[in-house]
Amino acid sequence: MASGQQPIATVYVRNLEERVKPEPLKEALMVIFSEYGNVIDIVVKTNLKAKGQAFVVFDKPESALTAIEEVQGFELFEKPMQVALARTRSDATVKQTGNEEEFDAHKRRRMAEKDKKKALETAEEQKRLKRPLPGAETAVSGRPTKNARGAGLKSTGAGAAAVVPDEYLPPNRILFVQNLPDDFGKDELTGIFSRFEGFREVRTVPGRSGIAFVEYDAEAGAITAKENTAGMALKNGEKTMKVTYQRQ
Repeated sequence: MASGQQPIATVYVRNLEERVKPEPLKEALMVIFSEYGNVIDIVVKTNLKAKGQAFVVFDKPESALTAIEEVQGFELFEKPMQVALARTRSDATVKQTGNEEEFDAHKRRRMAEKDKKKALETAEEQKRLKRPLPGAETAVSGRPTKNARGAGLKSTGAGAAAVVPDEYLPPNRILFVQNLPDDFGKDELTGIFSRFEGFREVRTVPGRSGIAFVEYDAEAGAITAKENTAGMALKNGEKTMKVTYQRQ
């Protein structure tokens, strides 16, 4: 099980009719899935990439398992639903069963996983854009051809290098910490980040307040630290710490 700790009570549903609006779709899913237990939340995806997908959250894991067995292949709006157990616990489940601290930690982990996924997608897109177009590599002389353009003009074509936002950078063992209080130094940061396995050191930047680098022995330690500290409130909520991976 993906969580490795607590049973999942959420059903992942896909192959839904994308032309049906979210509210009617939620109502239809509620009617179907409430036959197998108490449904505490339904999340219908509306963004373009995730359309046709939804998450149905039960109050008990047993209800989710029963629903998967019974609903698999059931036609909704003339399309057979494909259902499976979700990989992680939903926000609604954690909110119902845990305290506020656990819920905040769960949200940070979920956002970290989302950032990691986007980073990998962005990296793949960068690789794709850097590939030369077929037939455009060489001229008759065998030398690479160059586009004629005025001096000082930058290429705006698909192959032009794009800067990946900090939030989407792929994981590595060094974290870049920003938006720190001016009086936050090595001692305070060490107290926060040394709790995670493989902590090596905190490095501040001379003459620059508000930022620092935190290094770990391995990437795994940095990932765990980022998941548990990104968005942490500092100095009685005056500052929200931003934690990303160092740009390579």
